[in-house]
Amino acid sequence: MKEVFVIGDSISIQYGPCLKKLLDGVFRYDRKRGLDQALADLDKPTGANGGDSAMVLAYMKELESEGRKLDILLFNCGLHDMKTDPATGEKQVPLDKYRANLDEIATLAKKLSERCFWIRTTDAQEHIHNDPPRSFFRYHADVVAYNQAADEIMAAHGIPTIDLYGFTRTFGDDAFCDHVHYKEDIRALQAAFLYGYLHAALRPPLG
Repeated sequence: MKEVFVIGDSISIQYGPCLKKLLDGVFRYDRKRGLDQALADLDKPTGANGGDSAMVLAYMKELESEGRKLDILLFNCGLHDMKTDPATGEKQVPLDKYRANLDEIATLAKKLSERCFWIRTTDAQEHIHNDPPRSFFRYHADVVAYNQAADEIMAAHGIPTIDLYGFTRTFGDDAFCDHVHYKEDIRALQAAFLYGYLHAALRPPLG
């Protein structure tokens, strides 16, 4: 049985159990390890939380050095990259550096797996995320800009893009359970959306 391997942020950690259940009997499911460590604070990218593009790039280089080969790879980053210092306005990973990192990440993804899929970054609404004030801000305009950059890079590398951003936005502000994460019913819908995409993309047949 082939395996779906996930490298992603805390959003992927939360829809992961639902996706694993849907894939049961069709694919094995695995992801970057260290789930308990990541769940201790979803805002701090440790363990299973892939973090920003620099962290994802480093992790994928590690997989390559180990000679890992992945059947099907789902990968994502962006939410941590666009974290903004409220005092200076500086991004954790500026857009130009994000582009450069993603270019390397896309090259590595195709080396690691013949079937890889990029997942667009989900939304951040400043009226929810930044009120009350946090140690870092996020902005919807940055989500749009970082997603657009990723769209261009993945298209240039011939990597399919799954629009989890567009799908999740249809549920509006009520979908959020906190500043950026989603309620359990939305996580289940996200997983079903991803499964449906894979079911169509990997025919015939799944498995």
